[in-house]
Amino acid sequence: MNIVPTKQLDRAIVNQFFNDHWGSPQMVVSTGIYTCSELDGFAAVENGSRIVGLITFVICGNECEIISLDSIMENRGIGSALLHEAEAWARQQRCTAVQLITTNDNLHALRFYQKRGYQIVNVFPNAVDKARQIKPNIPKTSPDGIPIRDELLLVKPLV
Repeated sequence: MNIVPTKQLDRAIVNQFFNDHWGSPQMVVSTGIYTCSELDGFAAVENGSRIVGLITFVICGNECEIISLDSIMENRGIGSALLHEAEAWARQQRCTAVQLITTNDNLHALRFYQKRGYQIVNVFPNAVDKARQIKPNIPKTSPDGIPIRDELLLVKPLV
């Protein structure tokens, strides 16, 4: 597995990755509407061109915001490697913190990020209802039956 900047990949392949794994490259969160395939990021690539994981982010002031992180093969260190690469990039850009938003149902992500030093610093009740007005295909419940309604902001200071 190689980690490469997404700008080095064919945009159509990156777009297809988001279509396959997120329903579209569009991400709607409290901080804005993003087209993930156009953002800075890193991809984990196998066999030369097969994307097995991808992280995207934006810089806002002195903070780096992760917009998406996806690994298609769990427990192989792909997500951790991508997060590490993004955090290193943020440090190079002189960011003082990395932040991200996830939804209340995403227990896997909450465990993943908290184990890596991220802390929940804010909850935005019913924020997903607002996002559904823009992106109606966001499900109302998770596969395990948790209502998807709130966004949680997690932050990790960079030292």
